[in-house]
Amino acid sequence: MKEFERKQLLERVNREAATVGAAIPETIEVQGEEVDLQEFVFEIKRRETVPTGERERVERAKRNLRRERLERLQRIEDGEVSYAEGERLAESIVGIDRALNALEALGPADLEREAEAQEAADRKRWMKFLRKALGNEDTSHNTRGRP
Repeated sequence: MKEFERKQLLERVNREAATVGAAIPETIEVQGEEVDLQEFVFEIKRRETVPTGERERVERAKRNLRRERLERLQRIEDGEVSYAEGERLAESIVGIDRALNALEALGPADLEREAEAQEAADRKRWMKFLRKALGNEDTSHNTRGRP
């Protein structure tokens, strides 16, 4: 592969909008294992939130995808592959990025929502406890001004 071709491929995979319009690969070999990537991502995205039991599986998949992306990128950077192989690697890197974007979009937003819900529930329990402890079970506001 020529130097300008290598730079062109690297620019393509590192472009900010590289994943726009890109498809998630149906299958991909990650760490020597064939993965039904498209099915996995769509299965996880179908849910409103990632269930607690699935979080570790999703985090492990993201780590493996990042590692695989880095290895493929390194092969292009080293320039030890043909241009055709480099193009194939670049396309797969963009597909991996697309899958990672989809999986990352689930993570923090769901965790934030869960944390907010947990905090609201904690506040509600705390207020109920205080009202009960202080003997103010009545939550109506009509008790002001009464002795």
